[in-house]
Amino acid sequence: MSINRRQFLSLCLKGSVSAAALTSLQLQALTGAANAQELGDYKALVCVFLYGGNDSLNMLLPLEGEQRSLYEQSRQNLAVANPLDLSVSSQFAGGVGIHPSLMPLQNVFESQNLAFVSGVGTLLAPTTLNDYKNNAVPLPKHLFSHNDQQASWMYGREKASINSGWGARLLERLAVRDEFAANISLDGTNLWQTGTSTNAFAFNKSGISSINAFGGYQPRTEHVTNIMNRLLGSTNHVLGNAYANGLNSAINNTQSMNNALEQAPALITSFSDTSLSEQLSAVAKTISVQSSLSTQRQVFFVSMGGFDTHDNQLTTHPALLNALANGLSEFNSAMNELGMSDKVTTFTMSDFGRTLTSNGDGTDHGWAGNQIVMGGAVKGRNIYGEPLTQQLDGPYDTGGGRLIPQIANEQYFATLAQWFGVPSSELVDIFPNLSNFNSATLDFFV
Repeated sequence: MSINRRQFLSLCLKGSVSAAALTSLQLQALTGAANAQELGDYKALVCVFLYGGNDSLNMLLPLEGEQRSLYEQSRQNLAVANPLDLSVSSQFAGGVGIHPSLMPLQNVFESQNLAFVSGVGTLLAPTTLNDYKNNAVPLPKHLFSHNDQQASWMYGREKASINSGWGARLLERLAVRDEFAANISLDGTNLWQTGTSTNAFAFNKSGISSINAFGGYQPRTEHVTNIMNRLLGSTNHVLGNAYANGLNSAINNTQSMNNALEQAPALITSFSDTSLSEQLSAVAKTISVQSSLSTQRQVFFVSMGGFDTHDNQLTTHPALLNALANGLSEFNSAMNELGMSDKVTTFTMSDFGRTLTSNGDGTDHGWAGNQIVMGGAVKGRNIYGEPLTQQLDGPYDTGGGRLIPQIANEQYFATLAQWFGVPSSELVDIFPNLSNFNSATLDFFV
């Protein structure tokens, strides 16, 4: 039976559960089944989180003219020589190139499977330099704090106002929260995948191991319950029952995943031995058996660290970008090989951008940055949003080369959510600050 939200609330009020007693997020999660549309074909989102604050303004570079001169004056010893030219569909002053270390992505971009989203950051409302200086609009709290900004990107709104990640909220809204294989992390527990009724099923890049605890006892749940009850001094303790049920579920889920992965086809695509490539290899293997996992939607989380480049940036950052580019290029090849490219969208997130100014050996915490979105459904070979003029004391500079975003990260997230299957009418519920912007979404999907 299909019911709408009004009917659902009516049922709550007639029953033992009071709608007033539910938090907003619990209500959203519970009403997911009532609001969910037919999901149709399989889709997956793969989040690549770059911990530390990627200097992504040095990924996407002007090639010539005034824009190039301003860039070189601002970036000083960190200015990147010999960027790789991109044949971008849209025209931008000074042309656009990428950091030479991103060369593995050049072909992915030219094949229209990859795009950049430029000038993205945490915003509560459109903000100009005058707005910033005069406190004319609300600003995100703790703008240059790693923990707070990581949380804002993963929660999809201010840290203080919410305790669930937007990746988890998408699953809950689409009523796939009970399927353990829908929510998979290659980097342990994280805020993006933590919800009110779903949490990540985590395994490592080498695969998952069997849980053999109490494996010889049948029924296992009853055996574990008895042990817990004895430890807790009760014949029927609620904690003992909950622990036994949780352990039994974990064992069953692990076995189901192992059984599925044993059937994974061997890929011609080879992955590098970096941590990111190995994580993405595990994601590709899992996607290859998604039909046997009986889920129409999946979210995956992988990560890289080391982007807090206060020093040694000239050596560290190119190496990080090359590992990122290799991993993404390899994953793109694997999705093409599996015939899943148009069903899987991979995207980056990071704490924040970094300052234009050099501290002599690196950069400090900034604000706006550039992000990558990749997949067969992406309208690639383009840049969405105007590449920010990299100019000290320019129209976007709040001081020291910390540039004001021109696209809110919630607009970026909402675009991914809409492709994933969330109805347009639901986006503001998930990302409330969207109502402050003229457009809730961007145009980077076919």
